[in-house]
Amino acid sequence: MERSTPKGTIEYLLSKKQRGEKVTRVVLWDYPMARLADRAGVDMILVGDSVGMNVLGYPNTIPVTMEEMIHHCKAVTRGRERCMVVGDLPFMTYEASVEEAVRNAGRLVKEGGVDSVKIEGGVYIARTAEAISKAGIPVHGHIGLTPQKVKQLGGFKTQGKTVQSAVELFQDALTLAEAGCFAITVECVPPILGKLISEKLPSVLIIGVGAGPFCDGQSINLYDLIGLTQGNVPKFAKQYAAVADIVRASIEAFCQETKKALYPTAEHCYDIDEKTASLINEAIEGRTSKLGCLSVNL
Repeated sequence: MERSTPKGTIEYLLSKKQRGEKVTRVVLWDYPMARLADRAGVDMILVGDSVGMNVLGYPNTIPVTMEEMIHHCKAVTRGRERCMVVGDLPFMTYEASVEEAVRNAGRLVKEGGVDSVKIEGGVYIARTAEAISKAGIPVHGHIGLTPQKVKQLGGFKTQGKTVQSAVELFQDALTLAEAGCFAITVECVPPILGKLISEKLPSVLIIGVGAGPFCDGQSINLYDLIGLTQGNVPKFAKQYAAVADIVRASIEAFCQETKKALYPTAEHCYDIDEKTASLINEAIEGRTSKLGCLSVNL
């Protein structure tokens, strides 16, 4: 009898690439959404450092700390049952030294419960990726538009638009593959580059984020997907629902009903028998009467 490959494993995800099946990844940061995404059949969840902008109100991903990432990784891993969970190593937790990078990757796995860690960068970060991988921690690379380097890039801009920059990004992908990365996110590049990287690296899973339809899989920010993002939504993100409108309308309705004493109604209350209610009323009225006399004497 042929052994079935457990879902959520590297082996399973790479087998999907070999069969020509697309891999799905959703970026999210909490327990209830993780449960919903897992049950919906997503292959991977990325606990992104985009938590900084989407949940914590930071202007970008740079201020996010290890403690914040561990906190949200714990919540997400408690909510999944079958899919893979990847956690972002935040800015300046893996750049200073290889030893620090391995230590922080270990924390994200050991304390946060994730299955693998994601780091940004190409050739210059390959030695770090290799060290983390050799420590027994699966590594997910990230090239193209790398949000942690947004100050260096001069903003959120498309990458790989010239022959030279496209070749450099391809070399980044090749080097990360050689360093042991099982997957690479390719963000905000022309479709031809996403296609070539996916085809030329048959043993590495290439996840596209604004990298065209030819990548091995696609990733989307949950808040972009459901219309909950507060701020700019990138061109590559498709909105499948307008949850923000529903949430706002629901809160407005609650406020109006409360002001007009329409909520709560009897169906929202916990009933007791009339006799007990009468006894409670008498007991409390008697107590407050005595307290009233005491306050007058004082």
